[in-house]
This record gives sequence, structure tokens and C-alpha cells, in this order.
Amino acid sequence: MPLSFEPISLDGQKDYLDLLARCPQVASDYSFLNIWAWAEDYGLRWAWDGKLAWIKQTRPHEALWAPVGPWAAVDWESHLPSIQGGGGVFIRVPEQLAGIWQSRFGERAVVAPERGHWDYLYAVSDLVDLPGNRFHNKKNLLNQFLKSYKFSYLDFGPKLIEQAMAMQEDWCTWRDCESSDLLAAENRSILRILDHWNTFDRILGGALFVENIIVAYTLAEPLTADSLVIHFEKGCPSYKGAYQAINQIFLARSASGYRFVNREQDLDNDGLRKAKLSYNPVDFLKKCKVTITD
Repeated sequence: MPLSFEPISLDGQKDYLDLLARCPQVASDYSFLNIWAWAEDYGLRWAWDGKLAWIKQTRPHEALWAPVGPWAAVDWESHLPSIQGGGGVFIRVPEQLAGIWQSRFGERAVVAPERGHWDYLYAVSDLVDLPGNRFHNKKNLLNQFLKSYKFSYLDFGPKLIEQAMAMQEDWCTWRDCESSDLLAAENRSILRILDHWNTFDRILGGALFVENIIVAYTLAEPLTADSLVIHFEKGCPSYKGAYQAINQIFLARSASGYRFVNREQDLDNDGLRKAKLSYNPVDFLKKCKVTITD
């Protein structure tokens, strides 16, 4: 029976999170906050078949993502043909599911790495303690911020939304968001989240203030029992070390129950890749494009 795709809605948040919790490997793409915030720009829609939630993007081209749910409990040989007529192309597929499909379909499952979509995974303890020479530059910048400014830190909440929106507007002016499709889309996603802050079941963050002006903020979400994902992190460029400070202080205050922090992918952007590698990831959550032939 063909899937019936519909717009991603806040009403389905709980049902989706229940399936996500049963997923053996959770990539940042599949967090509820991510699919909802980027739904308009990617034209994301979802469909439900009882066992799984399926996600389809319709922009800039149509493609199916990996399904969400208890992969190991699915009879893929009978289930997938009913969804895709026997074959199909799937993107952003976590490597565990790619391995399951390879074991079930053999040579019919063709797997190709999608390096730009690999999630960067870091040890929370590393990003809090910034130990050794590997983090020397980060620690220097953090210390410069701590010594240079009389700052305060607040957990993110509804009272900070107006100020965060104002800072985001300034940030987009500094970075000329309208000249970049990616930055413009990211800005729309951030504002969408801030506009609907109170409607999300799982969201957290923090903000740094200097002289009662917000100079950096971060928005995050629990991803699994031992990891959280940083969705957005913004700092004023005129405050040296603001990015290092919001990163370290937020994790020190709010991530004590987690072993890992997922800082999402680099989308094959050289600048993003260099920045993410500079924080010394301990692993990657690899994703692939999988083509299953008839």
C-alpha cells in the first residue's frame, strides 16, 4: 500500500519521539526539532505505516530519508516492496541501517558514503575540560573571554526569546545571510523554533550576557540516553572567544548526564569541516546513500 505523506506537525511529536527512542542509531537529521524546523525549506513530509515513520524531502529534489523505528524488528524483504515497489533510493541512511539492508538484500543494496552528512561526535568531558595541547587554542580563546568580560549565563527559556531574536537579526546582518541560501534557511529555522519554543517536548539551551546584552546563545536537544545534539550556536563576532565560551559553559552546566555531544554535519563545506575537526571529534556517525534495486 503506497505511503500517504503529510506535513510534519507538532501534533505528531510524541508518536514520532516514541519511534525515535526505539531506533538503534539516531542521527542528528532525525531529531524532531530538526525535521520540524527545516520542514519548510526542505519540503519535509512524513508518513506512518504502524511500525515506522518515513520522511520524504520534496526540495530541492524529491528523496526518501531512512525510516525511523525499530529496524531490527522489521521484515524488510516483505515490508520494503510494499513501500517502494521493491526498490528505491534513500539518503541520510545511518550506517547501522545500511548494514541491515546489505545483510538482507545482498548485492541489491548498493551503499555509497555521504561524507558531508556524517555527524561529528565529541566527548562531553573533552569539550568541558579542554584538556592538553589538542585544545590549547580553544582554551586560550575561552580564557580570553572569561578574563575580558564581566558576563552572566542563563539557561535558555521564554524570557530570552525576544533578545535572542534581536541578536540573530544582528548576526545575519554581520554574516549577510541573504547572500547565502544555507544561512538564510538556517535563520528561518532558528526563528521558527524560537517562535514555537513552548510547544516542544525536548529543548534546552543557554545564553551569555555582557552588560545585559546577549552576546552568544545555543539551542540543543537530547538525542539519545547518552547524547545530546547542538542544533544552533551563535556568537557576536566583536566578543572574542564568545563561541568557545557558550560551547564550554553550556555543556558544563547542562550536559552532565550525557557522554557525547553531536554537533551535526558539515555538508561538505570546507570552513565548517575545518571548524568541526578543530574540536577533535572522537567519532563520526556515518550516513550513506542506499540504492535498493528491484
